[in-house]
Amino acid sequence: MLIRFGHEISIQCQNPTPVICLLRTRSERKADIRSLETTVTNPDVDTSTYTDLFGNTCLRFVAPPGILTVWGDGTIEDSGQTDPVDWDAQEIPVADLPDECLVYLLGSRYCETDRLSQIAWDTFGQTAPGWNRVQAICNFVHNHITFNYMNARATRSAYEAYSDRTGVCRDYAHLAIALCRCMNIPARYVNGYLGDIGVPILDPMDFSAWMEVYLGGRWITFDPRNNKPRIGRIVVAHGRDAADVPLIHSFGPHILSSFRVWTYDVTGLPLVKPVTS
Repeated sequence: MLIRFGHEISIQCQNPTPVICLLRTRSERKADIRSLETTVTNPDVDTSTYTDLFGNTCLRFVAPPGILTVWGDGTIEDSGQTDPVDWDAQEIPVADLPDECLVYLLGSRYCETDRLSQIAWDTFGQTAPGWNRVQAICNFVHNHITFNYMNARATRSAYEAYSDRTGVCRDYAHLAIALCRCMNIPARYVNGYLGDIGVPILDPMDFSAWMEVYLGGRWITFDPRNNKPRIGRIVVAHGRDAADVPLIHSFGPHILSSFRVWTYDVTGLPLVKPVTS
């Protein structure tokens, strides 16, 4: 399967403003790219890239006063299979975890393990460990939170999502991640593309958030928002929580002027470089 993906995001700044964007796919999928992933700005500004502590590709530039648009587009080859399911995947004892997993057991900006620990153990302490326990956490979060774009709030934490019982995909992910960490299961936040492939099409498209959990010696995808295996995930960035992977981080005020995301199946269609203006 071939999937075309991309974004067009416009921001407005009053003054020259340094900006960092996390909008490029992670290097693990480099071999799957079939149409070069292009990123351009309008107006044209000098840009550079670097790799952050989590292995994400970051775009860096100074936005001039006025409106600046960041446009990106590419095509990637995908297996066309749904997210893998492995009910035999087991938890790894903390003492045996790889060093790089330990940070994903700790509390973070949006995942307050200290406030949710007792709730987690009271709710899932008797649940069979491994995949079964993580799926039970996803089931709980999926049913506990009501999805509502109108109730989105950039500062809502996992504990607040638990209390408010409303939010968007990042809130589902934060709560499930925090509950997993409370149970000594490493979990990290993932931001990326997830098109409506194999499911009813919903508009408008947006970037999606889910989580990866370390079970059976590998990172495995879980999605408490949708709570079912999906086709065609494209990871852009991962970190401890949303604070580590902002789509746009400006060192000064900016206003979001427009926002557009696309992700759809183009299998069998010619790979034509799109027009950007």
